[in-house]
This record gives sequence, structure tokens and C-alpha cells, in this order.
Amino acid sequence: MIVLGHLAITMAHGAAHQSAHVPIAWWAQLFVLIVIVVAPIAGLGLSFRSPRTGTALVAAAMAGSLVFGLVNHFLIVSPDHVQEVAAASRPLFATTAVLLVLSEAAGAVLALRRLLRPLEARS
Repeated sequence: MIVLGHLAITMAHGAAHQSAHVPIAWWAQLFVLIVIVVAPIAGLGLSFRSPRTGTALVAAAMAGSLVFGLVNHFLIVSPDHVQEVAAASRPLFATTAVLLVLSEAAGAVLALRRLLRPLEARS
């Protein structure tokens, strides 16, 4: 559920980027596509065939996404910072940025907990 919710929030945040005309560098676009969009979905799909590997991929992707979002939306002052976005676009941009942080933190923590669970507790 978290992976699919994260995908929906990511799409809404992408729309907020476009409406606010917030530029994103090519390398950042590549990171977003691979780590933020594709990797969590791939990990979810892989978890049906190889639960440990899929869960590890989800954990790594969500943790990487969380760091990327925190740095770009809340720490580094740039056009991608929530306070620098045009006032008209700020509510959607900031809301989706916060929702991304929450979904990524939840996804990373839950996936890590699942990975660290003792073998006898796994089903």
C-alpha cells in the first residue's frame, strides 16, 4: 500500500513541479525516474518471487528517496525548496513534498523492520 501511495504522491508532486515551473537537472530527473519511481515498484513486484530481495530494494529506494527529498525540498535553498516555489503553486508543492517524506520514511522503516525480523518470525 505504501509503495502504491508513494507512486500516486510522486505523480502529484511531478504535476506540482510542472505547474510551478521548477526546473530539475538531468541527473536529478534520472534519479527520480530510477530510484523514486521505478525501484519501489520493481521491489514490490520482486517481493512476490523473492521477498527478501524485493523488500531490500524497497527499503533502499525509499531511504534514498527520503534523503533526496529532504535535501532538495527542505535543506538546500534552491528553486526546488518549498519556500522558494511561486506562492500560487506552493500549497500543492509543499503538501506533496511533506507527503513524500512521510511515505518514504514509512516505507523505509517498514521494509527495514521486515528485513530485520528474526527468521523464525517470518512466514
